[in-house]
Amino acid sequence: ELGWISKVYVNRPAVVRHAEQIKKWKTVKGNWQAAWLLKAVTCIDLTTLSGDDTPSNVQRLCFKAKHPIREDLLKALDMNDKGITVGAVCVYPARVSDAVNTLKAAGCNIPVASVAAGFPSGQTPLEAKLTEIRLAVEYGAREIDIVISRTLVLTGQWE
Repeated sequence: ELGWISKVYVNRPAVVRHAEQIKKWKTVKGNWQAAWLLKAVTCIDLTTLSGDDTPSNVQRLCFKAKHPIREDLLKALDMNDKGITVGAVCVYPARVSDAVNTLKAAGCNIPVASVAAGFPSGQTPLEAKLTEIRLAVEYGAREIDIVISRTLVLTGQWE
């Protein structure tokens, strides 16, 4: 149901004012800064979207996803036993199985995300987009990052 989208209103002047206020906020210091930075790492999708990706490239990425912060730094922060990982590993659909298998073998539960639907341009027929999405999910992707048609967005054709 997309009826709600036509009712969305953004108060642009209010958004701009709020963005300007955010710029003036003081920065976080000390232990709080480290905590915020560690939290930010857990929200990152570690991504490789290179046309020449190989299984070994994806394996290295998965290792980095499981160990995004150097162990000595985590020990210094007394965070070495907290299991800090990135939020997901993101790859093209053809590399999803490589990532899923590598992460499973490493004994971690980091989700695999995949770009689909004609990434990066979105200029792919709908049937091809849906097939690509289905395949990525079949290969084990738990998140799909979809490129929507910019033409449809720019012309307000949300349906």
